[in-house]
Amino acid sequence: MSLYQLIYQSQSLVPFEARELQALLTSSRANNQQLGISGMLLYTPDGRFLQVLEGDQQAVRTLYYHHILADPRHHSCRVLCEGHCLRRSFADWSLAYRAAQAPDLRTLLGYVPPDTPALLVPRPRTRPELVELLLEFMSKGEANSWLEAQH
Repeated sequence: MSLYQLIYQSQSLVPFEARELQALLTSSRANNQQLGISGMLLYTPDGRFLQVLEGDQQAVRTLYYHHILADPRHHSCRVLCEGHCLRRSFADWSLAYRAAQAPDLRTLLGYVPPDTPALLVPRPRTRPELVELLLEFMSKGEANSWLEAQH
């Protein structure tokens, strides 16, 4: 098996209510477990998703390119990075979840405002750097909501 990671972001058409988000997490966790996929999902109140998928290369790519992209509940899907990895970073979770805020995503992704002078623009994050930041983000804060507590 060739272990593979894919990290993408997207925007929901309409922000999810708690019940809709719970249903998404429940079905995704069951599906991921069946496919041998692990990973994590961040979701912001304004409807942004950031997700890491990891597992067999074919399973991960099929899930993203044939199922996630076809999901009509979101748009503007963009792969941030993908590639082979030596080990799973989220092996304990079929789909870990953490609520985030828009500034959290900007910080994690290294967002630079359009009016920033070019010399001060940081280089894009590599996949390992982004995964490390996501692991750190997941480990911080309160994970006591009913959505976050489940694996």
